[in-house]
Amino acid sequence: MVHKRKIIVYIAASAGFIARPDGSVDWLDRPRPKGNYRMGAFYKSIDTILWGRKTCATALDLQKKGLTASAFDTKVKNYVFTRSLPQSAAPAGVEFVNTPIKAFAARLRAKQGKDIWMMGGAGIIASFLNEGEIDEFMIHMIPKLIGEGIPLIARGRRTVALKLISCTKFTDGVVKLHYAVRK
Repeated sequence: MVHKRKIIVYIAASAGFIARPDGSVDWLDRPRPKGNYRMGAFYKSIDTILWGRKTCATALDLQKKGLTASAFDTKVKNYVFTRSLPQSAAPAGVEFVNTPIKAFAARLRAKQGKDIWMMGGAGIIASFLNEGEIDEFMIHMIPKLIGEGIPLIARGRRTVALKLISCTKFTDGVVKLHYAVRK
């Protein structure tokens, strides 16, 4: 049986914010429980990662500062969405994309493969939602409040109905909410 590929937003949030106003995620720097919220199992279930341009820039900045070994895992396919293609070459394992989301998602879903991780940020998540191309959300609610920042989904007139698949509580107070997007 052929696996129907899903596009899944897998993200951490603090009361609705996924980053500080400047894009910083310093509030995520905290001890993690054994098993790192089952991230390893999720990572084995995907073979493609979708990035917004700003999220890509943040990852590259963290790499430049030495806070991560590499911004992009070349064992998976990385697509970075941008309105205008950059003049410089893409980093290894990365392809810049500026094609319509509906057509891109249809091509991606038609290929054999595993699920697709929507890394973020808020703008690309909103754009995919607006086109009906998000299947699930896995939101890790971090027990820390930040008073302002970048929302989970960029502003826009939309109401998205969700169906709870599961709720997992971790020993450090993090709660993973797993929802299906009602179509």
